[in-house]
Amino acid sequence: MSMQAAPGSGPAETPQLRVLSQFVKELSFQNGLAAATERAYEIEPTIDMGVEVKSRPVGDAGETIEVDLCIKVEAHRGDENMFSVNLIYTGLFQFVNARPEEIEPLIWIECPRLLFPFSRQMLAEVTREGGYPPLMLNPIDFAPLYWAEQQDRQNRAASSGGGVSGF
Repeated sequence: MSMQAAPGSGPAETPQLRVLSQFVKELSFQNGLAAATERAYEIEPTIDMGVEVKSRPVGDAGETIEVDLCIKVEAHRGDENMFSVNLIYTGLFQFVNARPEEIEPLIWIECPRLLFPFSRQMLAEVTREGGYPPLMLNPIDFAPLYWAEQQDRQNRAASSGGGVSGF
C-alpha cells in the first residue's frame, strides 16, 4: 500500500508502507480423525480460533519491521479433536517518511490486513488437503482489536499509576 500523493498535490516526502516480502514462517496441521474422516461429516464441528499479531524490528536501522500474523484453529466434534492448524504468516514491511505516531497503527492494523488474505487461503488449502471442507475464515477487522488493546493499555497504566505519588 502506498500513501503517495499525486505530483504537485502535497509534500515531496509522503509516508509509504512497503511490503518487502511475505512468507510462511510456521505451518502445522494435525488431523485427529485421519483414519475416519468420513465421520467428520456426521456432526457440524465446533471451531475455536485465536488470532495474534506480533512484530519486531529487523536490522540495525530499525526501518524494517517483521510482522507475524499467528492463527490457531481447532475443530472438535464432541470430545474428539478433528483437526488443529497453527499458521504463522510473516511479512517484512518498511515504513518510509512515516512519523513515529503513524507507524504503530500501521503495524497492528494495515500489516495484518495485508497478510490476512494469504493466511486465509493457506488455511483453506491445508484443511481441504486434510480431507475436510476448506476452512473459510471471515475477514477480520484489525482496527477495533488495535483500539481495544490501546484502551486496555491506558486503563492498566491509569490503574497502576494512580497509587502512591512519591515519598
